[in-house]
Amino acid sequence: MVTYDGRGHGKSPAPAGPYTLDDLVDDVVALLDRLGAERAHVAGVSLGGMVGMRLAAREPARIHRLAVLFSSAKVDPQGFHDRAAQAREGGTAQFAPAVVSRWLTPEHAAQHPDLVARLERMVAGADDEGYAACCEVVGGIDLREDLGRISAPTLVVSAAEDPALPPPHQEFIAAGIAGAELRTVSPGAHLANLERTLEVTGALLGHFDADGSTR
Repeated sequence: MVTYDGRGHGKSPAPAGPYTLDDLVDDVVALLDRLGAERAHVAGVSLGGMVGMRLAAREPARIHRLAVLFSSAKVDPQGFHDRAAQAREGGTAQFAPAVVSRWLTPEHAAQHPDLVARLERMVAGADDEGYAACCEVVGGIDLREDLGRISAPTLVVSAAEDPALPPPHQEFIAAGIAGAELRTVSPGAHLANLERTLEVTGALLGHFDADGSTR
């Protein structure tokens, strides 16, 4: 298994923007090429799911199975453009608590203050321009026509209490991809994989190993 930090996140550089969704897809293709992986299972959360959907539609030969978690094919752009402007003007630390409050249910956050603090530090430590450029990518996406071009077996995971991208977003994705399976977890907010770890991981493993290809 390989995980990576997308541009503008974690330890990856934040090249000057603006970025497009295809720029982020190109990064994944370059990574697969560098690893010598002609084909791979791909899973993505939120923006990562958007990257995965465009990758599967654009480069179907590179995708064996796809999992899209807590993501969307199209969002209301204004909130993301506003957040991009805020990041550039005052940095990401100013809204880190508000962002993290959408990632976990209030009950889980109250029970795990160390996790909340770690996530808030992660948001506050993000490169301001890289974060802003990625917000603009999310605000500008429209994957509705891509859905019909996705041929990889696809699992779509939704979180019942997600305030950022609630279940209708994932229901739309699942309806648009032929043969897609929709799973809903609860309780769970935007990063329900942190709250329903065993359930989400089990769903991913079951999906990716459905034809024995991960053995």
